Amino acid sequence: MPMAKKKDKHKSKDDHATSGKGKKGKKSKKDAVAPIETSFIDTLKVGAGFVLADRDPGSTPGFTGDKAKGKDALAAADDELDLLQEQLYAMSREGGTKRVLLVIQGMDTSGKGGILRHVVGAVDPQGIELTAFKAPSPEELEHPFLWRIRKALPGPGMIGVFDRSHYEDVLIVRVHNLVPPQQWGRRYGTINGFEQGLLDDDVTIIKVMLHVSKEEQKARLQERLDRPDKYWKYNPGDLDERAYWDAYQEAYQALLERCSPAHAPWYVVPADHKWYARLAVQRLLLEHLRGLDLRWPPADFDVEKEKARLAEL
Repeated sequence: MPMAKKKDKHKSKDDHATSGKGKKGKKSKKDAVAPIETSFIDTLKVGAGFVLADRDPGSTPGFTGDKAKGKDALAAADDELDLLQEQLYAMSREGGTKRVLLVIQGMDTSGKGGILRHVVGAVDPQGIELTAFKAPSPEELEHPFLWRIRKALPGPGMIGVFDRSHYEDVLIVRVHNLVPPQQWGRRYGTINGFEQGLLDDDVTIIKVMLHVSKEEQKARLQERLDRPDKYWKYNPGDLDERAYWDAYQEAYQALLERCSPAHAPWYVVPADHKWYARLAVQRLLLEHLRGLDLRWPPADFDVEKEKARLAEL
């Protein structure tokens, strides 16, 4: 599958106006964005003793700039992200088995759609395998809960993106008592074993929880009700789920405690500021790709000979 040339980055005129770019879309040395030295992996990783309630959804850990600088930093890393994704794909054409799975979880309105547009949308769409998990179908309910997850795993060289995931089976299932507690209680261990198997199969797992505050969620829902161009995003069921806010926070705390081993840790991203959440997820993806030792595969043909042949045609 040939890689298509990536399209423009979902930017409006206002986005370009605030990005500091010149007429040719290049930053001058004077306006160049300083590189971010912070490791977002280290900053946002969930470790022993992590308490979700202690992480401020309105904070911007690892980044001291404002919204404008955050947008600039996001745009400045697009080219490297695109390059690494193409190298990941190219290596698979030579037998490489590496692949990446980005799992995005969060409460309603936490910004999952914006992550898909502004982060995942920055790379070649042919190198992405996106799955948005909804309520299980009757067929899926006839199988173990990981059955539909295994079917959606990315192939070699691909970046798979899960909009929601297997963790719904210890979130909504737990909150609404859809199966007995003994059943969903066993799933934490099953998930850990499943993810260890993915690691053994050369899958790099990046699990992100977008952590939005109850107040910010209310403001975003209100905006959807106030703006006709946002009506399509509004779902009355979101208010039904909001009534279970505390139960969802408890469920998230439990999965963060029980399913964040060293081989597949969770990263909790404060999401009250959409620009920061997008930047943080981009950096998590970028840092993991940098760690995969990606490179262009060597030619499996005589380059000079092919040049000579081409010159004669």
